[in-house]
Amino acid sequence: MSLKIVSTTEAPAAIGPYAQAVRMGNLLFTSGQIPLLPTGELAEGGIEEQTHQVFRNLKAVLAAEGATLSNVVKATVFLKDMNQFAAFNAVYASYFGDHKPARSTVEVARLPRDVFVEIELIAEISVDTVRN
Repeated sequence: MSLKIVSTTEAPAAIGPYAQAVRMGNLLFTSGQIPLLPTGELAEGGIEEQTHQVFRNLKAVLAAEGATLSNVVKATVFLKDMNQFAAFNAVYASYFGDHKPARSTVEVARLPRDVFVEIELIAEISVDTVRN
Protein backbone atom coordinates (compact mmCIF):
# COMPACT_ATOMS: atom_id res chain seq x y z
CA MET A 1 0.00 0.00 0.00
CA SER A 2 1.18 3.48 -0.71
CA LEU A 3 0.83 6.57 1.42
CA LYS A 4 -1.42 9.25 -0.09
CA ILE A 5 -1.00 12.87 1.00
CA VAL A 6 -4.36 14.58 1.54
CA SER A 7 -4.79 18.32 1.15
CA THR A 8 -7.68 20.75 0.88
CA THR A 9 -7.96 24.52 0.62
CA GLU A 10 -11.08 24.33 2.82
CA ALA A 11 -8.84 23.97 5.90
CA PRO A 12 -5.68 25.83 6.89
CA ALA A 13 -2.53 24.74 5.06
CA ALA A 14 0.08 22.83 7.02
CA ILE A 15 2.43 25.30 8.71
CA GLY A 16 5.36 22.92 8.81
CA PRO A 17 6.83 19.84 7.16
CA TYR A 18 3.69 17.69 7.42
CA ALA A 19 0.44 17.01 5.57
CA GLN A 20 -3.11 17.92 6.61
CA ALA A 21 -3.76 14.18 6.50
CA VAL A 22 -2.42 10.97 5.05
CA ARG A 23 -4.29 7.96 3.81
CA MET A 24 -2.99 4.42 3.96
CA GLY A 25 -5.43 1.89 2.55
CA ASN A 26 -8.74 2.40 4.30
CA LEU A 27 -7.33 4.51 7.15
CA LEU A 28 -7.14 8.30 7.15
CA PHE A 29 -4.93 9.99 9.74
CA THR A 30 -5.41 13.72 10.19
CA SER A 31 -2.71 15.93 11.55
CA GLY A 32 -3.66 17.90 14.61
CA GLN A 33 -5.95 20.78 13.75
CA ILE A 34 -5.91 23.99 15.72
CA PRO A 35 -8.48 26.79 15.42
CA LEU A 36 -7.06 28.49 12.37
CA LEU A 37 -9.27 29.77 9.59
CA PRO A 38 -8.49 28.45 6.10
CA THR A 39 -6.70 31.78 5.55
CA GLY A 40 -4.28 30.93 8.35
CA GLU A 41 -5.67 33.51 10.76
CA LEU A 42 -6.47 32.47 14.32
CA ALA A 43 -10.19 32.11 15.11
CA GLU A 44 -11.48 34.53 17.72
CA GLY A 45 -13.03 33.45 21.00
CA GLY A 46 -12.70 31.03 23.84
CA ILE A 47 -12.67 27.24 24.08
CA GLU A 48 -16.15 26.80 22.56
CA GLU A 49 -15.50 28.97 19.50
CA GLN A 50 -12.04 27.46 19.02
CA THR A 51 -13.42 23.92 19.23
CA HIS A 52 -16.06 24.73 16.60
CA GLN A 53 -13.33 26.00 14.25
CA VAL A 54 -11.21 22.90 14.83
CA PHE A 55 -14.21 20.75 13.85
CA ARG A 56 -14.85 22.83 10.72
CA ASN A 57 -11.23 22.16 9.74
CA LEU A 58 -11.41 18.46 10.53
CA LYS A 59 -14.66 18.04 8.61
CA ALA A 60 -13.06 19.72 5.56
CA VAL A 61 -10.02 17.42 5.71
CA LEU A 62 -12.24 14.35 6.09
CA ALA A 63 -14.42 15.50 3.18
CA ALA A 64 -11.35 15.74 0.95
CA GLU A 65 -11.32 11.91 1.08
CA GLY A 66 -15.10 11.42 1.01
CA ALA A 67 -15.39 10.90 4.76
CA THR A 68 -17.44 12.44 7.55
CA LEU A 69 -17.24 12.44 11.32
CA SER A 70 -19.24 9.20 11.28
CA ASN A 71 -16.13 7.51 9.83
CA VAL A 72 -13.99 8.50 12.82
CA VAL A 73 -12.76 5.62 14.97
CA LYS A 74 -10.33 7.51 17.26
CA ALA A 75 -9.84 11.10 18.39
CA THR A 76 -6.91 12.52 20.30
CA VAL A 77 -7.55 15.83 22.03
CA PHE A 78 -4.99 18.21 23.47
CA LEU A 79 -6.30 20.87 25.85
CA LYS A 80 -4.38 23.82 27.22
CA ASP A 81 -6.40 23.72 30.44
CA MET A 82 -8.30 20.67 31.71
CA ASN A 83 -10.53 23.08 33.66
CA GLN A 84 -12.11 23.83 30.25
CA PHE A 85 -12.96 20.16 29.67
CA ALA A 86 -16.71 20.47 30.33
CA ALA A 87 -17.12 23.37 27.90
CA PHE A 88 -14.99 21.58 25.30
CA ASN A 89 -16.83 18.29 25.79
CA ALA A 90 -20.24 19.88 25.21
CA VAL A 91 -19.10 21.17 21.81
CA TYR A 92 -17.36 17.88 20.98
CA ALA A 93 -20.52 15.89 21.79
CA SER A 94 -22.59 18.13 19.48
CA TYR A 95 -20.48 16.99 16.51
CA PHE A 96 -20.55 13.26 17.20
CA GLY A 97 -24.05 12.74 18.60
CA ASP A 98 -24.66 9.01 19.07
CA HIS A 99 -21.42 8.10 17.28
CA LYS A 100 -18.84 7.46 20.00
CA PRO A 101 -15.30 7.01 18.65
CA ALA A 102 -12.52 6.10 21.05
CA ARG A 103 -10.88 9.20 22.51
CA SER A 104 -7.91 10.31 24.54
CA THR A 105 -7.86 13.79 26.09
CA VAL A 106 -4.76 15.23 27.68
CA GLU A 107 -3.74 18.57 29.10
CA VAL A 108 -0.57 19.98 27.58
CA ALA A 109 1.77 22.76 28.66
CA ARG A 110 1.44 24.68 25.42
CA LEU A 111 -0.11 24.41 21.95
CA PRO A 112 0.88 26.15 18.70
CA ARG A 113 -0.15 29.82 18.61
CA ASP A 114 -1.17 29.45 22.29
CA VAL A 115 -4.59 28.08 21.31
CA PHE A 116 -6.87 26.27 23.74
CA VAL A 117 -7.42 23.04 21.77
CA GLU A 118 -5.93 20.76 19.12
CA ILE A 119 -7.58 17.59 17.79
CA GLU A 120 -6.35 14.80 15.52
CA LEU A 121 -8.49 12.00 14.12
CA ILE A 122 -8.22 8.52 12.66
CA ALA A 123 -11.05 7.55 10.30
CA GLU A 124 -11.91 4.33 8.45
CA ILE A 125 -12.88 4.81 4.84
CA SER A 126 -13.97 2.30 2.24
CA VAL A 127 -11.02 1.36 0.05
CA ASP A 128 -13.34 2.04 -2.91
CA THR A 129 -13.55 5.72 -1.93
CA VAL A 130 -10.85 7.42 -3.98
CA ARG A 131 -10.43 11.17 -4.27
CA ASN A 132 -7.88 12.90 -6.51
